[in-house]
Amino acid sequence: MDIVITALDPRDQAADRAGDHSSEPEPLGRSTDSRGGRPGSPFAIAIATAGGVGFAPLAPGTFGSLVGVGLFLALARMGSGLYLLTALALTALGVWAADSAERWFERSDDGRIVIDEVAGQLLALSPLVVLGQIEELGLRPQWTSHPDPGAIIWFSLVVTAFVAFRVLDIWKPGAIGWAERRFEGGLGVMADDVVAGVVAAVLVTVPSYIAVLYRLQTAAGLPT
Repeated sequence: MDIVITALDPRDQAADRAGDHSSEPEPLGRSTDSRGGRPGSPFAIAIATAGGVGFAPLAPGTFGSLVGVGLFLALARMGSGLYLLTALALTALGVWAADSAERWFERSDDGRIVIDEVAGQLLALSPLVVLGQIEELGLRPQWTSHPDPGAIIWFSLVVTAFVAFRVLDIWKPGAIGWAERRFEGGLGVMADDVVAGVVAAVLVTVPSYIAVLYRLQTAAGLPT
């Protein structure tokens, strides 16, 4: 009989209701991950998803890289110094945004986080910024009705950098995979793509060097 009385005690019923309430799921956009940190901010989510590009239903990483190509085209005339500073600043901002977004999505390195692809793609394209500043080479886009050989080579190198970065980012060989496993949080999200971007930039210098030799030979009237 005591058991029945205890079960019907209003204080126990209130405690049960409080326990049920505490187990309710957090409202969307206010969740935290297992680290127990503060919820992510909408601004951080906007940065981490590259303005919402990361919510693409298919291949969000590839779309993130395309955002990087678009930024490259917009920033290429800034000069190599300002371009690299912008890429590094975006990388630092990405570490913060990705860390906040992981807490928001309650998932480590969530696929919707694509700021790492944006920053990595900018690094992969950085050698072309230097080439575009050398007037004698003529390796820069020319928006004319007639195709310019230098512009064609330049755009071909852009495609090469894009493909090289995407392959490295997906495959993650050597140091790229190590960087992904070595770090956690926002730094872990960004690290492998930064390394992939640097490796892709090194790979792009090979066809870039060939393009430079070709343009110099053409300018000098030498046989190619």
